[in-house]
Amino acid sequence: SQGLTSDSDDNDKFEWESDGEAAPSSAPTLRNLDAPGPSTLVRQNSNGWANGEATSTSLVEEYVTMGFPKDMVVKGIKEIGHNDVNALLELLLTYKALGDEGALGDCSTSGCACPNVQDDDDDDLDSDNWDNDNDTGGREHNSDSSGDEDFLKEMSAKDEKINLLVDMGFSEDEANMAMTTCGVDADLCVLVDSISASRVAGDCHSRNLFDDQVMDRCFDSFGEREKARLMEERKKKRKRYGGGSHGNRSSLDGSDDEQMHLPNPMVGFNLPGYRRPSVMRMLPQQAIGPPFFYYENVARTPRGVWETISRFLYDIEPEFVDSMHLSAAARKRGYIHNLPIENRSPLLPLPPKTIFEAFPHYKKWWPSWDPRRQLNCLQTTVASAKTTERIQCLLARSSNPPPPSVQKYVIDECRKWNLVWVGKNKVAPLEPNEVEYLLGFPRDHTRGVGKTERYKSLGNSFHVDTVAYHLSVLRDMFPNGVSVLSLFTGIGGGEVALHRLGIHMRAVVSVEIGEANRRILRGWWDQTQTGTLIEVADVKSLTPDIIASYVGRFGGFDLVIGGSPCNNLAGSNRHHRDGLEGEQSSLFYHYFRILDVVKSAMARM
Repeated sequence: SQGLTSDSDDNDKFEWESDGEAAPSSAPTLRNLDAPGPSTLVRQNSNGWANGEATSTSLVEEYVTMGFPKDMVVKGIKEIGHNDVNALLELLLTYKALGDEGALGDCSTSGCACPNVQDDDDDDLDSDNWDNDNDTGGREHNSDSSGDEDFLKEMSAKDEKINLLVDMGFSEDEANMAMTTCGVDADLCVLVDSISASRVAGDCHSRNLFDDQVMDRCFDSFGEREKARLMEERKKKRKRYGGGSHGNRSSLDGSDDEQMHLPNPMVGFNLPGYRRPSVMRMLPQQAIGPPFFYYENVARTPRGVWETISRFLYDIEPEFVDSMHLSAAARKRGYIHNLPIENRSPLLPLPPKTIFEAFPHYKKWWPSWDPRRQLNCLQTTVASAKTTERIQCLLARSSNPPPPSVQKYVIDECRKWNLVWVGKNKVAPLEPNEVEYLLGFPRDHTRGVGKTERYKSLGNSFHVDTVAYHLSVLRDMFPNGVSVLSLFTGIGGGEVALHRLGIHMRAVVSVEIGEANRRILRGWWDQTQTGTLIEVADVKSLTPDIIASYVGRFGGFDLVIGGSPCNNLAGSNRHHRDGLEGEQSSLFYHYFRILDVVKSAMARM
């Protein structure tokens, strides 16, 4: 839900601008359960640092400011890792006591005993990554500073994955063991599988450290579910989609930058006005609620992403829908959920399905050579004034109608930026309130924040009519209302969908890092709702204990809804398509982690 570039639906050749929103540097805030004001909750690791605060680079800088040479600090971290700050400090003091910084690399062969040095399996760097210039076993000082920089970058990448695994409930020892076994570059899902396989085999190095109490609090039923899944996968190859409109399921490594085959037309299991053969959907036993869950992400992703998402969410088949079948703008998305698919009903009145139905006043200036009747995917950014001015000048110099080359250029730009005709030879971007209308939000829903922020927030939101069609089955099931855990809420597309369906929200726990998005949601909630809204800024602050407290307070959750940001998945984002390993898209693993904890906590009620 952070401000990230959305996917391109029709024009892959265009490179969209990224209007990313930096995460706030202040401590994450958690609204007090009973008091109206905000309170602060900072989750710390075993060393007393807030999550993500103590990166490898900042750790080096910290010791440099204490008077230790940078080369000495880097060598010390290479020697014993950086998890035990006391051991590292003792080692640096030992180095300094030698009085000869040139002897740094000879410490292990000079008779000096390095205190608290752990086994290789517990180090943060594999032995292959050490600077080893001789064959005598001693580690000589590397005078090439670029080698140290590469070391720090690699260690930082490793730290990031270790932090993600720890956030998912695994111990740091298990994370380090998996990184040693699979390599620093291994995908997160491969590392998770490695840890789970080690648990099954009973040979995980940290098995004795990960006792039953920690298992219950951190990951609950995941271990048992993974055991059963891994044993089954040893007997057969990985599950693949069979034929049909969904094509073949692709490899899990995510290394191939091709997208899986998507159905055409992209109408999901059913949509109003589209007759398809009845879909018989058998959910795995562990996927059956409570709670109901609903997860959305962009449809067009690097190969293997949707298979990985499906595998983590109980092997449920994704439902792919292009919102162009419900509105005047395209929006290709995939949904994994355990909701019933029969007896759905759309929001009424049905939204307009063409540009002129939505905005009839644009027809006056629309040229006959512009064939567009629907808009492309609504993005997080809009065309610059220079772009629209260039089009206007080009058309003013051209004949009427303009030559084919000019027509093609103008139409391509109009499709790319969703430009509409507002005067003779004059195009302009959609206004924020027009984007709100196309996406199913009430007018002025995002008003009150900057225009750039409005476009950004809307471009990353749910399409309300599509989501409401899927959630409509809840209306008769919960006549007294629902309690909702909303992850990566954005501007509240799921909440608006429930409201428009007439489903009362008794309580919503909303997790959203964007301050502007939280302000938009709070403003809408105060005007329309009577239930309880609890706002959480940082998903990492949702520990198992806190989740369990919410489950106890609200009697469980009826719906867990969310969708992680798509910047690393979008088909248009060619330069930074890191799949589920991307900085933003890896938030999916938090959705899965939290859902699993909720299910386990509700099972114990």
